[in-house]
Amino acid sequence: MLGIAATAATGLAAATNLPTVALFTTGGTIQSAGAHRQKLSEYSDGRVSPDQLLADLPELKDLANLQVTEIGNAGSGTVTTETLLRLAKGINTALASTNIAGAVVTHGTGTLEETAYFLHLVVRSAKPVVVVGAMRPWSAISRDGPLNLYNSVRTVLTPEASGKGVMVLLDDTVHSARFVTKGNTTRVETFVSREVGPIGYADADRVVFYRQPLTRHTLRSEFDVASLTNLPPVDVVYGHQEASAAPVQALVEAKVAGIVYADGSPAVTKALQAAMAQGVSVVQSDRKGSGRVLQSERQFGRGVVTGDSLNPQKARILLRLALTRTREVRELQRIFNEY
Repeated sequence: MLGIAATAATGLAAATNLPTVALFTTGGTIQSAGAHRQKLSEYSDGRVSPDQLLADLPELKDLANLQVTEIGNAGSGTVTTETLLRLAKGINTALASTNIAGAVVTHGTGTLEETAYFLHLVVRSAKPVVVVGAMRPWSAISRDGPLNLYNSVRTVLTPEASGKGVMVLLDDTVHSARFVTKGNTTRVETFVSREVGPIGYADADRVVFYRQPLTRHTLRSEFDVASLTNLPPVDVVYGHQEASAAPVQALVEAKVAGIVYADGSPAVTKALQAAMAQGVSVVQSDRKGSGRVLQSERQFGRGVVTGDSLNPQKARILLRLALTRTREVRELQRIFNEY
């Protein structure tokens, strides 16, 4: 159940002349604590509550009042469909209020890009939403989480942030959720938007924007999760030399609605053809890390949808939402072309 905590409950006294930002916390490194200050990995010795996060950042009280909703407090690998839907519905409810300027979401970095892209597709508001994480735990020397969180609130309150969809902010850099991906396992500059670059920066003097995404999102999106309690199951198959058909066959037996595949082998291709014959929707992505999967008449004739520049994990998010509306291959391809 969603719980709303008043600003005063976090130790920050409410100021009536400041805007209000909705903060949704889900956990991750930004809310993790290690055994000691030098512990920069395997930091599973404690969890930091929303109260602790905000008490540690008294500077926020000069920016905004925070309306806090704790969705969870765990690593991003534990995020489920139920978590995503609860988060999206909570954000949509908050942003519908005229008193809320925008929303910030704390999240683990491992799957942060997936949650951010999901929200990019289903948030029904032009108000800014920023998903934020950290590469160093809250307890570490030179931790990055507090400044990332502070800059996320600054970004939400920047007028130019409106209408840009859901954004991701770490390391003073603002990315569109559509294009961002995690590119390094440990470095603080891990999030990158390959080929297209970031859309702005949270600099010391002000937050600046230089571009905005042209793909469909938020208010222009056709996806509405208000009445959904689940999403169609979709999985990813990663191809390599001599890749076995076994993963595809197992997924078909598990009754998945869709499969995203990143490259393949003759055995995988044959298994995917058999899967499509049984009604499974198939999207071709790629494992390279950048570049578009070009539309192919040959692939389209086989019933395969091409995933444009979406990496496999993001293509999975879009296919799950697309399958709530259609299974027709031409319509699925339209969706992948537009989003």
